[in-house]
Amino acid sequence: MTSFLRSDRSKPVAVWLFVVAALVLAMVIVGGATRLTDSGLSITEWKPVTGAVPPMSDQAWQAEFERYKQIPQYAQINRGMSLSAFKSIYWWEWGHRFLGRLTGLVFFVPFVWFAVRREIPRRLFWRLAGIFVLGGLQGAVGWWMVASGLSERVSVAPERLMVHLGVAFALLVALLWTAFDAWSGAARQTLPSPWGRRAVGLMGLIYLQILLGALVAGNDAGLVYNDFPLMNGRLVPDDYAGAGLWATLAHSQGAVQLHHRLGAYVLTGVALAIGWAAWRSNYLARETKLLGVAVAGAVVLQAMLGIATLMMRAPLALSIVHQLAAALVLGLATAFAWRTRRI
Repeated sequence: MTSFLRSDRSKPVAVWLFVVAALVLAMVIVGGATRLTDSGLSITEWKPVTGAVPPMSDQAWQAEFERYKQIPQYAQINRGMSLSAFKSIYWWEWGHRFLGRLTGLVFFVPFVWFAVRREIPRRLFWRLAGIFVLGGLQGAVGWWMVASGLSERVSVAPERLMVHLGVAFALLVALLWTAFDAWSGAARQTLPSPWGRRAVGLMGLIYLQILLGALVAGNDAGLVYNDFPLMNGRLVPDDYAGAGLWATLAHSQGAVQLHHRLGAYVLTGVALAIGWAAWRSNYLARETKLLGVAVAGAVVLQAMLGIATLMMRAPLALSIVHQLAAALVLGLATAFAWRTRRI
């Protein structure tokens, strides 16, 4: 099929990919709100097609509510919840899944349209096909995450939440990078310097920090050790160690919060160093230098926002802003890394 494709660049394709990236960002924000409101387990079945239609009658709502009553979260946390209260958490989860379906549709239909019209740059066709497969996989990962909270737990497994969020941010990066490529065309000359590796390394650190933050969220670790810079007056929290290595890395509230803090220190230092070096570089274009400085500034602001979120015990609005800012930081880092590979 790629033999029928033409052209090196396509601004309509780029705009389409930016729109899809915006939808992925919206999914991340709604997904964060769904988690923060403990709404993610309100829909206990995975129906990729028929699940797009919400309950349309009192009988249908009652049936959904009865299914929710069978899981541990209801029995141990929400026993006695009214139907009205159930509807409020149901709509968060339904909205998150609806956005997923909408994002898939907004990707697939234009993809077919652009392919038929031969407007997709030849070198991007199979990359876009891979992004579509990854997006479909994300739906399965989402259900795999939800399923972990339906039988023995009252919330989803933190490590599965980390994977789910990690795939979402990987999709965001892939969409943005491909959109930049579609807008500008293939690079006519690559930059003969180590800046590409540095910028991609910075992207990797930001991505790792996001994954560490997902473990904090999955363990509700933002609700403990709300002092700063110490943790209840100590450098290392008393309950750092879990029952084993995995229990410590993925399930200890003290450990995951400490790791997220340490990651923030390292990332801030590296981002400032790279931003300063970029500004002073004789190899980088002015636009690239500004992007490097912007990434450094965004990382510092995000760190400050994280401290405020922690010390205020993770209020809903501030936590959502913190997650949104993480996506924006990664987006800027993606633009910087992409730009460093071009003159």
